[in-house]
Order: sequence, then structure tokens, then C-alpha cells
Amino acid sequence: MRKLYPDAQAALDGLLHDGMTLCAGGFGLCGIPERLIDAIEASGVRDLTIASNNAGIDGQGLGKLLRSRQVKKMISSYVGENKEFERQYLSGELEVEFCPQGTLAERCRAGGAGIPGFYTKTGVGTLIAEGKEVKQFDGPNGPEDYILERGIRADVAIIKGWKADEAGNLIFRKTARNFNQPMATAADICVAEVEEVVPVGTLDADAIHLPGIYVKRMIVGAPYDKQIEFRTVRERA
Repeated sequence: MRKLYPDAQAALDGLLHDGMTLCAGGFGLCGIPERLIDAIEASGVRDLTIASNNAGIDGQGLGKLLRSRQVKKMISSYVGENKEFERQYLSGELEVEFCPQGTLAERCRAGGAGIPGFYTKTGVGTLIAEGKEVKQFDGPNGPEDYILERGIRADVAIIKGWKADEAGNLIFRKTARNFNQPMATAADICVAEVEEVVPVGTLDADAIHLPGIYVKRMIVGAPYDKQIEFRTVRERA
């Protein structure tokens, strides 16, 4: 089965439809599937539900899909750097399901492992717990409350990797590993963009972060322009 496609548009052909759910890897502008996001924007698909740690920044990353009004709902942890996200949410144009960062990662991992739900202490006694089932489990000091969180399943996952072989076995580079790995397993179809594809057998099997069985389609997205979310500099003496 040939997994490598010539470009992002070809890799997403036949997968996109209005009202679908996407899992998107990345953290801020680190490890985001830039080419695939651009192809989704160009497709014009609408009413998307997207599970992602955040929505990029204004005009970059998933922020492009907010700008084009293609997103109906975000399932996210961190939304503080995107003014358009804030504006759409406060005006009622965008649905938002806030989810603690670790819980979001586990919800996607659980969805990928076929686990429909799990109990966690994170969010107990806060707005996160509203409307969720509460169950008590024994703790070191007696029974403690836990809330039920449901696993996330998506139609398509879009992720960014560093290096892959032709079979789709994939390696992430440093911080770019972030949410890409759990998102990849939580969807019916995972589409990956990578910086380099090498022949099968080139990569050390013990170094593989994501087995190729999870990757159905992929593209080479390089070269990339490194975007810096926050530029912090000091004044010259």
C-alpha cells in the first residue's frame, strides 16, 4: 500500500466533509501540520469540530481556519494567545469545550485505545466537572471524588512528524512530539506531514514513536519557515 502522496490536497482528497471532527497535533506553532491546515482552508469545508491543545495564533496554524469561519467547535486546553478565538467565543460564534491539558491528551489516547471513558481527579469541584458523572474511589485518606471523561474519536487526524519511512513509521523531533502522537491514534484515518521520508529499514526500530499501522497517508511538507510564537529579546548594552 503506497502511503506517500504528492501534496496535502491529494492526501486529503475524499476525506473532508462538512460537520466532521478533526484531531490536530501541535502545541502553539510547534509541531503543527501546516500544509494540511492550508489544504483544509483551501477546501472550504465547514462546521468543523477540532480537538487540539489550542488554535494556534491569529492567522497562523489553526487560527487560519478560525479566520475563515470554518470551525464550529474547539475542544481545547489553552486559548489565551488567539484574539480571534476570544472574539468568536465571546460573541457566541464558536462553541468551546475547555479540557485540562493532560486530560485532553488522555482522552485522545483513550479514544485510540478503544477506551470509551475514564475517571480522573482533574477538574473535580470546578466548572470542568459540571454535568459529568462523579464516582468515588478509595484514596490514601478515604474516598475521593473522580469525574468521568470520555475518550475522543475523530474522523481524521492531521499530524506533523520529523522523519518517516515509506511504510509510515514515524519519528517526532523533541517538543514537536507534544500532542501529535495521541492525536494520531484517535481517528479513523491519520494523515501525516513530515520533513523527510527515507526507505524502509533506514530507521532504527527502537526509535520509532508512531508505528506505520496508524498512518494511512502522508506527505513531505518541507521546507518550512520556522515561526516563533513569542519573540523575546533583550536590549543591547
